[in-house]
Amino acid sequence: MENEKRDYQVCTNCVMDTTDSKITFDEKGVCDHCRNFEKNIRPYWNPNENRMEELQKIADKIREAGKGHDYDCILGLSGGADSSYLAYIAKEVMHLRPLAFVVDTGWNLNVAVENIEKIVKGLDLDMYTEVINWKEMADLQLSFFKAQISSQDFLQDHAIFASLYNYATKHHIKYVLTGSNNATEFIRPPVEWIYMNDIRMMRDIHNKYGRIPLKTFPQCGMFKYRLIYKYIYGMERVYPLDYVVYNKADAEIMLHNKYGWERYENKHYENVFTRFFEGYYLPTKFGFDTRKNVYSNQILAGTMTRDEAIELLKQPAYDPDMMEQDKEYIAKKLGISTEEFEKIIAGENKTPQDYKNTFWLIKLAVKACKLLGIENRNIR
Repeated sequence: MENEKRDYQVCTNCVMDTTDSKITFDEKGVCDHCRNFEKNIRPYWNPNENRMEELQKIADKIREAGKGHDYDCILGLSGGADSSYLAYIAKEVMHLRPLAFVVDTGWNLNVAVENIEKIVKGLDLDMYTEVINWKEMADLQLSFFKAQISSQDFLQDHAIFASLYNYATKHHIKYVLTGSNNATEFIRPPVEWIYMNDIRMMRDIHNKYGRIPLKTFPQCGMFKYRLIYKYIYGMERVYPLDYVVYNKADAEIMLHNKYGWERYENKHYENVFTRFFEGYYLPTKFGFDTRKNVYSNQILAGTMTRDEAIELLKQPAYDPDMMEQDKEYIAKKLGISTEEFEKIIAGENKTPQDYKNTFWLIKLAVKACKLLGIENRNIR
C-alpha cells in the first residue's frame, strides 16, 4: 500500500497523518485537509452564527409540503448526539412534525436504545423501527470479514440509510432530515479507511462468501438515491445543524439536562459492532484510527487543541478487556468461534479493488459534486 512506501508524517496543524496514503503536506507540514478547510470551508462557515431566518424558510417549505400528511419530514434517530440534537431542532426550533426512524441492525447497546426512548418521549415524537433480518445481516457481515477489507461497518451504514430513504419515498415523505453537519465533519475518514456506498462490491463479496440469499436486506445505491429518488420522487435531504450554532459538547449537556440523554465514550460507540470495528479491527489490522479525523475536526472547529488530541491518541481506543468481551460476543452472534474469528481477522489484507466495484462512478460523482459546490471536503 502507498502508506508503506513513504516516511511517516503527521500534520503540524491537526493529527491526520500518512495512514491516509494520499495525504499531502506543504512546506510547513500542514496537510491538504487543513488547507482545504481554510480555502473552501472556513470562509463560508461561522460556528457562532445562528442562521435562523434561513432555517425558518426551510421549515416553512417543509410544513407546506407536508400538509395533509401525518408527517412533514422524517429523520434517522440512532441515539447519538447528532441525531438526538437534530430531533430537538426539528421539533422545538423548526416546529415540524417529524417521524423518528430507527433501524435495528442487531448491534445497538442499551445506552443507545435508552437514549432513543428518552428523546422520543421527551419530544413526543412518533417512531417507526425497521428491524433488519438478522440471518441476512449476519451472513453479510461474516462475508465481509472473510473478504479481508477495511470497510466492515459499510453494511450497517447502508442498511440504515437505505431503509430510511426507501421508507421515505414509499410513504411519500419528501424531506429527509440528517444530522450530518460541518461542525463535526470537515474531515471525513479517507475512502481507504471506510469505503463508500458500493452495492456492486457488496453483492460480489456476498456471492463469493455468503450462504443466505438476500431477500429482504435493504438496498439503495448511489444512482438510486442521488438521481432517481431526488429527481423522480423529489426526495430532498436537509441539514438543519448547519444553520444553528452546534457545539457538540454543549449540545450533549443540554440533551442530558433536558431529556436525561447519556453521552458515549467515542463517536459512534452506541453500537457494539462499530465500537469493535473502529476501536480494534481498523487500527489493529490496517493501522487506521478514526479518532484522528474526529479529533482533527474538533481541532479545526476550535473545540479541542492539537496537544489534547495527541495525548488522547496515546490511549487505547477502548478498554482491552471490553474489546476481548466484544470480540467473543460478535463471534458468537455471527455463528463462529472466537478462534475462527481471530484467524479470519489475521488473514491477508485486501481492498475493494480486489472485488467488483463501482469506485470509478463514485469518484466521478464526487468530482461532479465538488464542481457543483455540493461537496467541499476532501474525498478520495
